[in-house]
Amino acid sequence: MSLRDKKHPIRFALLLAAFSALGPFTFDMYLPAFPQLTKFFGTSASAIQVSITACLLGVGVGQIVMGPLSDVHGRRKPLLIAMIIYALASFGCAFSPNIATFIALRFLQGFAASAGMVISRAIVRDFYSGVELTKFFSLLTMIGNLAPLLAPIAGSAVISFSTWNGVFIFLGLLGLFLSSITTWKLKESLPVERRVPSNFKALLRNFKTLLQNRTFMGYALAQGIMMAGIFAYISGTPFIYQKIYGVSPQVFAMLFALNGISLIIGAQTVRRLAGRITERRILLIGMSMAFITSTVVLIVVLTHGPLFSLVIPLFLFVASLGLVGPVTFTLAMESQGHIAGSAASLLGVIPFLLGSVTSPLVGIAGEYSATPFGVIIFTTSLLAIIAYVTLVKNDKTVVASEKQVLNH
Repeated sequence: MSLRDKKHPIRFALLLAAFSALGPFTFDMYLPAFPQLTKFFGTSASAIQVSITACLLGVGVGQIVMGPLSDVHGRRKPLLIAMIIYALASFGCAFSPNIATFIALRFLQGFAASAGMVISRAIVRDFYSGVELTKFFSLLTMIGNLAPLLAPIAGSAVISFSTWNGVFIFLGLLGLFLSSITTWKLKESLPVERRVPSNFKALLRNFKTLLQNRTFMGYALAQGIMMAGIFAYISGTPFIYQKIYGVSPQVFAMLFALNGISLIIGAQTVRRLAGRITERRILLIGMSMAFITSTVVLIVVLTHGPLFSLVIPLFLFVASLGLVGPVTFTLAMESQGHIAGSAASLLGVIPFLLGSVTSPLVGIAGEYSATPFGVIIFTTSLLAIIAYVTLVKNDKTVVASEKQVLNH
């Protein structure tokens, strides 16, 4: 990717979205094949679900490793190696002899996929800053949000003329395709003089610096806590819609597809507002919207309101993340250009860590109670605001920077 490509943001965004979409395709594309996998390996559904956990764990660990590596060795080399590993792990999954091997390879697959997710964000920071960064990242988010919608559909399509093996062969071919793109289309975006020293202590020091940066952590936690609410939404709605409200799997799929649409609307709104009002104001709008809609959700589940009274505020709640996500990324990464890979990895792993806490809590009262779901959604919205107010709002550097932007 050369500087000339900055003049073609949609093409650039499509290129990077292909890498960032690797995560959703790795998570979601094989979901329709669960019954086949259970039968083939002669195991339980819960054992197959462990493969999802293994993949998510791989993504979480991988982001912590791949981000810093890209700060040391540049973006292109770690990405190319990871894509080759991804292809090999995918083909390995397709021909796994037993469930233990399959789960182990799913971890490796998630680990490699994390490189596409975290390094693509670091590349964005290498090229853009300020309002340009906000606008481009919202465009990338908008395109990337199509992946969770397309992945299960693509998986169903492959299974319709193949078996579960075909899904992983497809993912292996996707890994080879992305390897070729990295080789022939992606130019190095981090010059040698901007790279960090290649030693473990320096990497730990970078993470320590980020963790001690109140402003960075304020934005990171605001985004991560809200994402934890989204993970709770993903975990809870299959049971709430189907068990409590009695909708069919087909209707549930349609309702779940609204996620991508609402996120796209939110990201597109950011693109239109960026440059007209400050990123911090967009963030406040998004967090306020999340708090109001989550309050409505809590009231609906406590009073056992009708389905539409739950679907509408949840649609708006998810859309609020479309507002919050791009601007928190921009504001958190703005001053971290020298360690963008480490910063992007921390921004990426925090939602997974927090989501691993909220997801199982949703079902703590059983399949027929939505109360924990409502409480968690409301609590995450409230805690995100508290993180922002406590760590960011009164930061003198941030306030001075905002005044300078407004004066211009």
